[in-house]
Order: sequence, then structure tokens, then C-alpha cells
Amino acid sequence: MRLKDIELNKADLMRIIQETVPGKQITMAHVIASPDSIIYKKLGLDPKIDYNRAAIGILTVTPSETAIIAADIAIKTSAIDIGFIDRFSGTLIITGMISDVSIALESILRYAQNTLGFDVCNVTKA
Repeated sequence: MRLKDIELNKADLMRIIQETVPGKQITMAHVIASPDSIIYKKLGLDPKIDYNRAAIGILTVTPSETAIIAADIAIKTSAIDIGFIDRFSGTLIITGMISDVSIALESILRYAQNTLGFDVCNVTKA
């Protein structure tokens, strides 16, 4: 039976309000190792970087306010800089040495999974 095959009169109609409730998850954790300088410039990040040893870390979280917690964990666990944080979209961009960015992302994932009960993805690297 298809929906269009159902005949309803006005008395049979029901109003349904649908809400989306975000899950608790980290959907992307990625390290861009030794990025080209144009990526830094286009993202508005500090272009005075040793690009051969530098990295950009990108994280996407839901609920989006968790990006604030993730930034705090990143700063406290590694020598990174916050490039961008958006509490409305759940995006966090961090910069630093490749090892520091990797450590920061792993620390965020571990805390989110073990303490906050989040579903997390693996860190990917390019």
C-alpha cells in the first residue's frame, strides 16, 4: 500500500510535529599533515608556519556545543592553537605540529567516548 492510496477525510487527519534530536557523536576527526600554505591562507589561519612539520586538525561534533569542550581538552593535552571554533555547527579546527595535533584529537575522542558516552570515529590522516 502506498501513501497516496490512502483516502482520508479532514476528520481523519492528524497533525504530527517532528523534531530531530542529535545524537552524541564525533563524526569526523582528521589530521592534514604538512598542508600547503594556501590551505592556511584560505582558512584564515596563521601563514607564518613551518608547513613541513605543521598540521591542521578538523573535528565535527554533535551536539555542536561540545566543540567548546573539545577545544578545552585539546589545549590542555597538547601544544596546539585553536584555529576556529563554532559552537553552532560543531566544528573545531586546531593547528600545531603533526604529533601535537594527533595527540589532541586522540585525547578528545578518548574523553568523549569514555567520559561523555559519545559514539566516536577513528582519526584519519592525509
